[in-house]
Amino acid sequence: MNRPQNYTINCDLGEGVSNEHQIVPWIDVASVACGGHFGNEHSIKATLNLIREFGKKAGAHPSYPDQENFGRKTLDISHNDLVISLKNQVTLFSEVADSMHTPIDHIKFHGALYNDAAEQQALAELLADFLKGNFPDIPLFVPPHSELEKVAVKYGLPFRLEIFGDRAYQPNYRLVGRNQPNSLFTQPEPVISHLESILLLGQIKTYSGELIPIEADTLCFHGDNPGILEYLPKIRRKFWSNPSSFEE
Repeated sequence: MNRPQNYTINCDLGEGVSNEHQIVPWIDVASVACGGHFGNEHSIKATLNLIREFGKKAGAHPSYPDQENFGRKTLDISHNDLVISLKNQVTLFSEVADSMHTPIDHIKFHGALYNDAAEQQALAELLADFLKGNFPDIPLFVPPHSELEKVAVKYGLPFRLEIFGDRAYQPNYRLVGRNQPNSLFTQPEPVISHLESILLLGQIKTYSGELIPIEADTLCFHGDNPGILEYLPKIRRKFWSNPSSFEE
């Protein structure tokens, strides 16, 4: 079973929130928006400056090219146009990161694209083929038990398993839709309860109360979560500063 010290804390950043300088000290790695759902060269540089200042790591966070909906709705777009957009997004991040001598830690798809690729084999195959042909050595964040994980294995892509520390889950390992009540945890109590199940039991307590087994490499928290500065320092101190309390 994984323990807190086996998980990194990652956060989706570069998305226009004003408190990034307060978030970055509590995380290990950031996924930085690079123009699809939000972001441009200036915003990427601003976030990477914080990453360097606090000694953290960063990766690219491409999306459906849909800033109007913040990349959180499935976009009707051709495969060719999607691939061109994703390549432009990751290339932009790569060029900015290279200019700042910042290694690219990973690639993580955002929002609806991430969720769609978790469920749709054809889309997952398209994304894996895109990565294999353009960024084959950069680890991909994938949800466990997903089509994206399957194709990463099939294509021989490096990957890390990611689960969310501030989102509710269904029994099939998919996220509960944001249109459902309590699908996003914004207060310390539900976040701590969620993490206790994961870190103590190696299980996720689902929206329906069912326990499903889980192992992963990294836990994600959303930078635009309104409660992040209330719960993030608390869970960092509680679970990561005292790993001996989890020894059997």
